[in-house]
Amino acid sequence: MPDKPSVLFVCVHNAGRSQMAAGYLSRLSGGAVEVRSAGSEPADQINPVAVQAMAEEGVDITAERPKILTDEAVQTSDVVITMGCGDTCPFYPGKRYEEWVLDDPAGQGIEAVRPIRDEIKNRVIKLLGELSVPVVT
Repeated sequence: MPDKPSVLFVCVHNAGRSQMAAGYLSRLSGGAVEVRSAGSEPADQINPVAVQAMAEEGVDITAERPKILTDEAVQTSDVVITMGCGDTCPFYPGKRYEEWVLDDPAGQGIEAVRPIRDEIKNRVIKLLGELSVPVVT
């Protein structure tokens, strides 16, 4: 893996889970990881409850927009983490793939989204350890 690893988070709409994960990884890596997120069927906007949940943690994802998953995004990433996108994610040999099984925050209230957010944070912290990148607090 290069000096600055790159991680791509993929979910269907790129509006909730993948955006929260990207927000955490950007914040907790202090810029030591190149972070991307995308969706196989991007929504029009980020889930406002996901934005609210992340704001509670001091992570601002309001400027982010859902993006379409491209082959290039996968090819230029060292680690590809999928969150319910199924078989729509292209596969390239030599990439590290992980599937994070998480509830979808779409249509959920803040009380239901907080545990999803917290699980994502825990997984991002574990991922940073696996990438040998220190957590920035």
